[in-house]
Amino acid sequence: MAESSPARRPTLAHRLEYAATRGAVAALRLLGWRGASWVGGRLARFAYRPLGIRRGVVERQIAAAFPDLSPADVQRLAERSYDNLGRTSIEAAILPGTSREDLLARVERVSGWEHVEAALAKGQGIICVTGHLGNWELGGAFVAARGVPIDAVARGMANPIFEAYVTRTRHDIGMTVIHDKDAVRRTPRALRDNHLVAFLSDHDALGLASTFVPFFGRPAKTPRGPAVFALRFDAPVLFMVFVRLPSGRYAFECEPVVVERTGDREQDIDAIVRRYTVMLEAKVREYPEQYFWQHRRWRRQPPDTPAHLREP
Repeated sequence: MAESSPARRPTLAHRLEYAATRGAVAALRLLGWRGASWVGGRLARFAYRPLGIRRGVVERQIAAAFPDLSPADVQRLAERSYDNLGRTSIEAAILPGTSREDLLARVERVSGWEHVEAALAKGQGIICVTGHLGNWELGGAFVAARGVPIDAVARGMANPIFEAYVTRTRHDIGMTVIHDKDAVRRTPRALRDNHLVAFLSDHDALGLASTFVPFFGRPAKTPRGPAVFALRFDAPVLFMVFVRLPSGRYAFECEPVVVERTGDREQDIDAIVRRYTVMLEAKVREYPEQYFWQHRRWRRQPPDTPAHLREP
């Protein structure tokens, strides 16, 4: 079970938000997996248009990443990204209570699982890097359902009641939560126990050790923790994604990240960060409608970044 952080006193607003969310999730479960996913997609499309929630951020970032797209194509891709985000959110919300068999049945294709088995055989744990692509929550549950002990490094949530609920549900499907502020202390223990420790590698949260590497040609502040742990504990690094297929089912894809030691530790860390960022960009290009464009990926950049490479 995840170790608890110091308790925060929930407010009335937190309690009301939690009650409303639990009620909505209970109603969505009645629709079944496909029905609930469809509703999530339609609600998110409504957030895009007519509500326009973060619409400018999404469209600007897509246009910058794919400069050959016409404005109409940018809007179509943006709408599909909202649809995917809505589906992903609802599918993660109704995941608790899903049987292992049902979860595994939602996966149509598995590629690269032999890399997981080979890494586990070394007995030094696994550093998993992924991004906000496809359904990352469901991907973690799939790995756990296959019998791999998985610890997911996650940011804390504003609502302590909802955070406790999410932590419990992740635990129920076989995942342990490590809050990012506790990662330095708890990741070594997890690796010594031969666990897979999963990191989302594409958000530039304040307070996290990061480095700037190109992402779609623009410098993006990228967490370096996975690379640091890999070098310090000689743990293999695997890049994983869990993406939605046209059938509505999923594909699990995994490939190793090259780790080299040149004697220059800082250079080696930056090289690993660049490698897994390049791998993520390749997958985003393959499945652009499944990326979380709603996050301002280039919000923080080096002060000497040329004007044409700054945040779009």
